[in-house]
Amino acid sequence: MPGHDIHNAFIDWARAQLSDRRRPLFDRMAARSGIGHRWSILPVGHDGGSPVDASGFYAATPLPGTGARMQLYAQAAPELALEAIAALAARTDLGTITHLVVASCTGFVAPGIDQIVARRLGLAPSVERLLVGFMGCYAAVAALRSARHIVRSDPAARVLVVTVELSTLHLQEATELEPLLAMLQFGDGAAAALVTAEPSGFALEAPFATTLPDSAELIRWDITDRGFAMHLSGEVPARIAAGLADPEFALAATGGRDPAQVDGWAVHAGGRSILDAVERALHLPREALAVSRGVLEDVGNMSSATLMFALERLLRGSRIGSGVALAFGPGLAAEGIRFRSAP
Repeated sequence: MPGHDIHNAFIDWARAQLSDRRRPLFDRMAARSGIGHRWSILPVGHDGGSPVDASGFYAATPLPGTGARMQLYAQAAPELALEAIAALAARTDLGTITHLVVASCTGFVAPGIDQIVARRLGLAPSVERLLVGFMGCYAAVAALRSARHIVRSDPAARVLVVTVELSTLHLQEATELEPLLAMLQFGDGAAAALVTAEPSGFALEAPFATTLPDSAELIRWDITDRGFAMHLSGEVPARIAAGLADPEFALAATGGRDPAQVDGWAVHAGGRSILDAVERALHLPREALAVSRGVLEDVGNMSSATLMFALERLLRGSRIGSGVALAFGPGLAAEGIRFRSAP
């Protein structure tokens, strides 16, 4: 995690953008968000200006253009990714990496972040790379699914999976509730995992996915001249709940089990209302999503990195005979993978 807790500073900044009439509603929504901390690569400002004035990046208006934000992404994203990989290496023998899969939707650079990370790690030039770009919050599933396919086709493969997101590079000037509430959810973070055929950690069993009809406008991540702008409709939780209620999707997600009997749920912590919708739709006991709610409270929504944090917390717990990882994102799509503790 980066070292700067941005959450309360952002709330102070956002309140200053709103009219007296709208500020009480924002305060109620912030208090009910279930988020206690969000982290940023940028130091928090304390002068009453933007929430990250200490570095000067957001010190003036208009806010920086997309080019300046991408330059900072190219500098900072590899560093955060390498920190996540170092944390993994402290617990796991990475050995000889044969493949590298990187997921990120908060920036672009070429040569890609996959190449930068491979070079900084000293990986062999022959390492095969895959960049999962701009998919959004469910990209961790796509990355893990791709790694699983690679290992199933070549049991000798050792696939390093990395998710890295710098959401706070995309602060937007706004005076309306919707964009400010959307930005309230997001922070920076990175995670890494090693996928092999060895019997350790979690066994990735069966991926599944669906795209809900007539939902393309509900979540958008628009590239603008001033960074990337998030549109997050208030209809998203209800549409997710309706999608989860579909018997065919529920069968794919749980493998025919009663959802309440699944041992471990790693649900993307996209927001308190998202987790509430999943809980209601699947008739889960409150404690079923405790891990995801803990991630939301501690780090907020880090887009693709968020699901990896939930999986890591489950991995530290008791053995799981049946688990489901589930995430949502633009489309509106739901993607996931069933897993269990390896023998």
